[in-house]
Amino acid sequence: MDILTKVKGKRYRIFILSIAAIITALHFLVFARYSPLIVLEELYYIPLFLAALWLGFKGAIMTYVLVSFLYFPFFFGGWTTSALGAADRSLHLIFSGIFTFTAGFVVDHERRRRQHAEREKHLAGIGQAAATIVHDLKNPLIVILGYGRRIQEGKGSTEAAVQAIMDSAHSMERIVDDVLDFARPIRLELKEEDARTVIRRVYDFCAIKAQGKGVSLSLDIPGEQVTIDLDSDQMKRALINMVNNAIEASNPGQKVVLVAARGKRTSVIRISDYGSGMDKETLEKLFTPFFTTKKGGTGLGMSIAKKIIEAHDGTIRIESRQGTGTDVIIDMPYKGNSHGK
Repeated sequence: MDILTKVKGKRYRIFILSIAAIITALHFLVFARYSPLIVLEELYYIPLFLAALWLGFKGAIMTYVLVSFLYFPFFFGGWTTSALGAADRSLHLIFSGIFTFTAGFVVDHERRRRQHAEREKHLAGIGQAAATIVHDLKNPLIVILGYGRRIQEGKGSTEAAVQAIMDSAHSMERIVDDVLDFARPIRLELKEEDARTVIRRVYDFCAIKAQGKGVSLSLDIPGEQVTIDLDSDQMKRALINMVNNAIEASNPGQKVVLVAARGKRTSVIRISDYGSGMDKETLEKLFTPFFTTKKGGTGLGMSIAKKIIEAHDGTIRIESRQGTGTDVIIDMPYKGNSHGK
């Protein structure tokens, strides 16, 4: 149990105890001047219910014991004037006990079921990740072993074999690097930067890929400086991944637009393509680790990009419709939450 959970549990207990004490005080104040009000007895169900909901079975039982202790004086003296009144109070204790036991049991059972489902989901995710990694590493490994065997047997061109082995090794290295980058926390070296400089570098880097595919890549940035605290290398990596995705989703002759704009509270970076777009199911899974629709992709690019942007206290959202294209909208806070310089 972490510190935050302990603090919340303590606050819940104090709140529940306060309610029980207030209800008991109401009993004394009202009963001292007026005839007994049965409805005040039913108010004790409030702390019992909250205890079961927030603290589970054990917390609910402990709260029931406390509430019963607070309620016990009403069995004596002027509070109980008849056998019928005593029976009423006794039934209240019995029924509230049954309620507490049932509510606490149901809440604990549901929590265990939810925890079990989360563990199963986590294990399934690990299994999927392992299967994806093994599959992605297997193909280049087969190439390396195949060409290594050909070199050993003296068959074919050694130069071509060495090149194929090197390409496959680089592919394996890229996969391993992606997995490591996804698994470990993003470490940033923040500096005061003009976001336009980073975006221009992204544009220059991706322009060659766009030209090779026959896609028109355009850049639209503001004339004035946009000052942001960022790690330029990490941000460049995230943006390149998304611009390349937009280029790959476009057909020859279509365009991709990279836009930076100054908002009131954030700098907005938008990457728009006019390709085939994504269906709702693909859009919902876009940031899911190891999910990819590209042949040879690890499915970690978008997840890593999202981690980088969120590490900068930025946000990213995707808007897409089939047949019309996709917009990636990134909001980045200005330096010191100001409006730039």
